[in-house]
Order: sequence, then C-alpha cells, then structure tokens
Amino acid sequence: MGLETAEKTQSTSGVRGATATAALLRDLIDYAGLFPPASLSMAASVVNYAAYSSSEWNWILGRFVVPAARLDEFAEAAEALPTAAAETIWRLSALLGPDVAGDVNRIQSFNSRILRMPLVATVESVEVKVSSAEEVNRLSEIIPREMATYFEVPLENCAELIAAIGKSGRRAKIRTGGETADKFPTPEEVIEFIRVCVGARVPFKATAGLHHPLRSVHRLTYQPDSPSVMMHGFLNVFLASAFLRAGMDPKLAVLLLEEQSQDAFHLDSDGISWREHRLRREEIAEARRDFAISFGSCSFTEPIEDLRSLHLL
Repeated sequence: MGLETAEKTQSTSGVRGATATAALLRDLIDYAGLFPPASLSMAASVVNYAAYSSSEWNWILGRFVVPAARLDEFAEAAEALPTAAAETIWRLSALLGPDVAGDVNRIQSFNSRILRMPLVATVESVEVKVSSAEEVNRLSEIIPREMATYFEVPLENCAELIAAIGKSGRRAKIRTGGETADKFPTPEEVIEFIRVCVGARVPFKATAGLHHPLRSVHRLTYQPDSPSVMMHGFLNVFLASAFLRAGMDPKLAVLLLEEQSQDAFHLDSDGISWREHRLRREEIAEARRDFAISFGSCSFTEPIEDLRSLHLL
C-alpha cells in the first residue's frame, strides 16, 4: 500500500489533527528562501513566507531563516507587507556571523523594536558554525540561554562536539547537502551524527539538500544544465531519527535512510511502518518535539508538492 495510505481519504483538517502524518510533518520546514539555490531577495522571501503562513499548509511551516546581519533589511521588508499579511506571529531563526556578541546584541534590539511594527516577529533561535568543543563552550557563554542555539558541526569529529553541545544544554545542526555533490554526507555519516545526538540527548535540525520526501536523484540547482546527484529524503531522515531514538540498530537505520521505495512505508492514523518496523504516533510526536526538530529549505512549495504527489497531504 505504501505512502498512499488510509490517511489519503482524510480531510485536510483530519491530517492536521492527531494523525501520524501530522505528528511527522508539523512545524517541519524552516523557510530559507534567502539561501542557495533559490537565493531570493529579502522582499521576495518575506512575501513568500507571508503567503505560506496563510496557506492551508501553514501547520508544516516552521521558522523564517535570516542572517542576523540582515535583520534590519528584514524589518523593512516586513513593514511593506499589507496589514492582512501581518496578522500572525512570525518565528525567526537567525544565523550568526563571526561577531557573535554583536549579532546577539542586534537580535536583542530587533526583538524589542519589532513589537512596534505591524508584523509581530521574534527571533526565537540562532544557528552558528563551530569547529571545536572549545568554541562550543566559548559561544555558549556569549549566547543567552533563552535563545535556542543550533551549533552546526563538521561530521568528521562530531562526537566530541556533540558531547560539548549536550553539556552546554544547546542543540546540534547537520548539513545534509549543498550546491555541489561533495556537500552531501553519506548515509553512514548522517546516521552516525543522529546516533551520537541520541546518546548525548541533543536535539538537532538539518539544513540543505532535503527538498524531497524520499531519497532520490535530483539536480543540484534550478539551472537546466545543473548536474544531478542522489539526495537524502526528509522523510527518510526524520523517520530514521525517530527509529534511532526508539532503539533501532544504526546499521538498520542506514538502510532506512537509503530506502527509495514508497511502497516500503505505510502510514495510518496510529503510526508509521517501514517494512516490518513500526513507530507509534506518540513516539513520532515525541521525537519531533524533543529531538528531530526541523530542517531548513530554500523552497517550501517543492516539498509540499512532493508530499501531495505521495498522497500524504
């Protein structure tokens, strides 16, 4: 039966309720239209996010990803939105640059000033690259505790860094793709990152290369002459995360991450199965809430269209 499941016949309101699909997809996609390969302008990205926020799929939409250095530019674009587009609260995730302390001050100023704008928006999380445990510890002293912090780590020595992230009470971030083939980690590397996060009880988010639900071959960019590469599927990644958290053997989780057949999955109102392995809806919801938080994508419509083609929406 595969991904075309019993939930196919449910209404949109049903999917948004207490179903396995809703548990898996809610708040899943952080919109990063400013970044490659889309690389949209601030004005276009803000208009897009406003449209997504008022669409029937807004329950899948997460945060608006923006560099902290461009928050003033965001404010200008947001002020230009029609009043009707500014009725909901926008959650932002800010990328920190080399001057972390300066960016933190900029965020705090923005969070205070934005309340006077027609659009209610606040930076609720920050993201920053780190290369050592020492850097994790140093930046954890600078970034306020109330800011959910995602440290993007290199995969070659992720265990040491994730251990430091766990001790600091922060979160991890994995890059799952990019504009060149070498930016895509192997399934074994992705599963090892997730396995270590499970052991250290560190929540994580992913970014890049996850436009499509299932593992499959796609072009690296939107250019017609772009080369193609095998890309990780976001359903594969987040289901593997939930299964690993529930005790799945990492070698088996690698096979799940490599799964390309939609017929290998079965979703119903009570849970999700991959081949003979099953997760209850409650296990999926807990994993998404406390562990596998979201992924950043420069497109929101592409993942939605693919989910609809699989009859998950």
